Amino acid sequence: MAKYSKSLLARGKKIKLLIMDVDGVLTDGKFYYVPLPDGGMLETKGFDSRDGLGLRLAHHYGIKTGIITGRGSPVIAARAKDLGIQFLHQNSLEKIGPYQEICAEAGVKDAEVCYVGDDLTDLPLLTRVGLGVCVANADKFVRKHSHFCTKNVGGSGAVREAIELILTAQGKWDDILKSYLHGDRSINLHHPAKKTQA
Repeated sequence: MAKYSKSLLARGKKIKLLIMDVDGVLTDGKFYYVPLPDGGMLETKGFDSRDGLGLRLAHHYGIKTGIITGRGSPVIAARAKDLGIQFLHQNSLEKIGPYQEICAEAGVKDAEVCYVGDDLTDLPLLTRVGLGVCVANADKFVRKHSHFCTKNVGGSGAVREAIELILTAQGKWDDILKSYLHGDRSINLHHPAKKTQA
């Protein structure tokens, strides 16, 4: 049996922009508060390294990435900067406005966007984009209205699954596997615009 349906691959083939929620998607949805010397609290989160590699691979092949999240945190900004995520909108519980801004700046249509979410606030985008992806532990109603549900839960490589789907649809994933298997260093994860010679 094929891993992906023909209709799903057709959707993935068109994707030029990947947008993600953070809490419950790039993280497990839990918040950790660390006491500060001045009596304040620092919010921190955990991110999955497989998602990080997946995002670098997406950038290597020219896919733009963005984040729209209902919460705001310096940790999110730091992670986005570290991975080279081009678009970041925090404190955005209503996501349509930021989504339209990102699409206009990136020069893409709805059909060329993949969105990864997990909860009801993500539904307006999941049902609008060309490829709506939810994580394995997403809200049941959200799962019903997504094109693809990952096997991994949020914060445990779910975004990587979405990227694998997209790059498979675009005929790139086998090249990635061969590159790592043979160590030919044809994939440049530090400067995506500069293609390393094999």
